[in-house]
Amino acid sequence: MIRDNMKTLRFIGAENFISNQEYAKKHIRSVAHNLYPLLLKACYLHEKEELLVMLVENWPQQDFSFGKLLGKTLDYPEDISHWACQRSLTACLKGLKNYVLNPSPTYSKRLKVVDLTAIQDTEFQPCQCKKPLGRWARTEMISQLSIELLMEMQRLDFDPSVFDIDIDIFCNLFVTERNYELVVQALLMRCHCPLKIRCVDFRADNLALRKLFYVLKLVEPSSIHKLEMVHNVRLELHHLEVLLSNLTFSQLRSLTLPTRTFNVRHYTPEDDAVLSTIGEKLSNMVHLTELSLSFSTLTGKLRKLLSPLQTPLKVLELANCSLNQVDMAYLANSLHAEHLEVLDLSGHNLTELFPSTFFKLLQKASSTLKTLVLEECDIGDMNIHLIEMCLMHCLKLKDFKFLQNPLTSISLRRIFRVLVNLPMLKYVEFPVPKDCYPPDVSYPLDEVTLVKFDQQKYNMVKESVQRILLQAARDDISAVTPLFGSYDSAIEETSKELGAGLLTSFRDALQSFTTALQKL
Repeated sequence: MIRDNMKTLRFIGAENFISNQEYAKKHIRSVAHNLYPLLLKACYLHEKEELLVMLVENWPQQDFSFGKLLGKTLDYPEDISHWACQRSLTACLKGLKNYVLNPSPTYSKRLKVVDLTAIQDTEFQPCQCKKPLGRWARTEMISQLSIELLMEMQRLDFDPSVFDIDIDIFCNLFVTERNYELVVQALLMRCHCPLKIRCVDFRADNLALRKLFYVLKLVEPSSIHKLEMVHNVRLELHHLEVLLSNLTFSQLRSLTLPTRTFNVRHYTPEDDAVLSTIGEKLSNMVHLTELSLSFSTLTGKLRKLLSPLQTPLKVLELANCSLNQVDMAYLANSLHAEHLEVLDLSGHNLTELFPSTFFKLLQKASSTLKTLVLEECDIGDMNIHLIEMCLMHCLKLKDFKFLQNPLTSISLRRIFRVLVNLPMLKYVEFPVPKDCYPPDVSYPLDEVTLVKFDQQKYNMVKESVQRILLQAARDDISAVTPLFGSYDSAIEETSKELGAGLLTSFRDALQSFTTALQKL
């Protein structure tokens, strides 16, 4: 938390005012309208739920943007706009509903825009309650709020002017099988509801294709900036062509496709033609700069998919895509190479199979690259020199992740002696050294083997890494070993549903296999 001496007297005064909640509730409507943003940030910070409801219920301005109201301000420099605090967020949304329903005795209602897109889901919530209202839960709550509002407007007698209120709620939606019906109902009733859900980023998981296509049509795809279709969405080549041919994503900046969307090993000439069509459809998205194709098989076809793009990609995720020499050569010489800020090439034996093209690619990207992910790339002691040569040119690198590589502790220390010279570097994910495991282990490690390492040896390596950082005065670099990868808030929030979905898919696959055997 920010020190008191970094707050202005105005903010300290606001904190004093809200400290006695009963007093504040009696006098809050008498506060000058230009002080509402100041009080809102103080109440959100201290989780004053009743006061938050009253502030939003009586909001006097046209705009209610979390990014602006809770971001860095002169009165309180800490940015808390990303806090997904369950208590404070729930109170704000309740206040929004009251804003529509309750008449204002003193002024006409001016609110036109509510922007929730600045909220982020993180592993550790910095708020006092420590309980997040995640993206999936926010989607459900906003949808429920819209439906309840319409029901109350029908049930009770209201001033007719209520029906003239139009408030756009810009938000990031996360739809799964479990909240699909609720979201669809809210979107279908949007034209009648004073609160208009406007989707900026859309994520879908554990959703049948028919439902995915329908809900995407309802959220107005032409306004979506980021589209994520992940995990339990069974989207394949021809489904993607249908999607891109029937819906227009004119503002799309970021696209994530689910695993196995492409599998070029089984493509016919007709499938190749469809792949070319998809490349052309992507080229029409002139704002597209982020593309994730992880866990699709693209061997020899990367050029066909990416070369039509007119806008250079800044984010490219190609983990476990079975790339070959032709793909790497294209990538190293493409217009994308000199613009890449995030690159994920995990799951490829880069240093053995494509040493020269990999080196060329990182040289081209070195002036822009901020995040590099090389997990399970079979990087060992024999090719550590190439990694050192590649890294030393990446002076803008902020994040480097190279988990699950068979490096010994000696090689790890060599890498860190290079990393301390990268001035922008802040975060490193490094593997448990190979010499901390039994000598007969093989890579990549399965989940059972992954945790069976000598903890004492690892602790000694971790201490030696910390010494390297301290000796180089780089204690600003966080070096960690998350055994099972980075935290994913979306999976954490919906893990029970996704797990049940995976079990259902496995059961269906077994039934199909059994039926096929019986027919033989």
